[in-house]
Amino acid sequence: MSDGHDSSETAQSTRRRTILKACCAFALASPAIGARAEEGDEASAAPQVGDVIVFAFGKRAGQPIAPADLKLGSKQVLAFPMNPTSKVVRNARLNQLAVVRLDPSKLAADTLARAADGVVAYSGVCSHTGCDVTDWFDDKLHFKCPCHESEFDPGDAARVVSGPAPWQLAALPLRLDGDTLTVAAPFVGRLGFAQPTGGPAGP
Repeated sequence: MSDGHDSSETAQSTRRRTILKACCAFALASPAIGARAEEGDEASAAPQVGDVIVFAFGKRAGQPIAPADLKLGSKQVLAFPMNPTSKVVRNARLNQLAVVRLDPSKLAADTLARAADGVVAYSGVCSHTGCDVTDWFDDKLHFKCPCHESEFDPGDAARVVSGPAPWQLAALPLRLDGDTLTVAAPFVGRLGFAQPTGGPAGP
């Protein structure tokens, strides 16, 4: 017959084994948790020099973009930068890009310096209230925001041509790595958008 002391020791031993098992399980799981957190941090990080420009959406989402993929003077495509080593796409909201190919001879000097084979990349998020800059004027070769009709000239640093946008779209300098578009330098200009109240929502 066991006394109360033996029962207490057995209960304590059982608790210790339970805690030990839980700790072991956590130790085994923690590398995976850490990897997911690290990947999340990488996805939300700003574009880095050498990142590959990839299609953001559609059948080719995540695939690198070459100048040959972009028809001269045609509507912009939405894109994201991607770490070429880890293959993590930096798909944070403010990393979304509007990429278009234009005639290099018609680009303003500062825009030409940031272009790769006539391809220029800008923030794809309108500086007014943060809508996607998805519309395009074929005749003027200008971006247009569908929400409040702000118009930007990608051939001239994406300056505001008309509409309520308070500032031009930030530019992301590009270069060619073989046939692939890559990031040449960090964003140039103010990134983000103005809230309806007028307060800044970006850095």
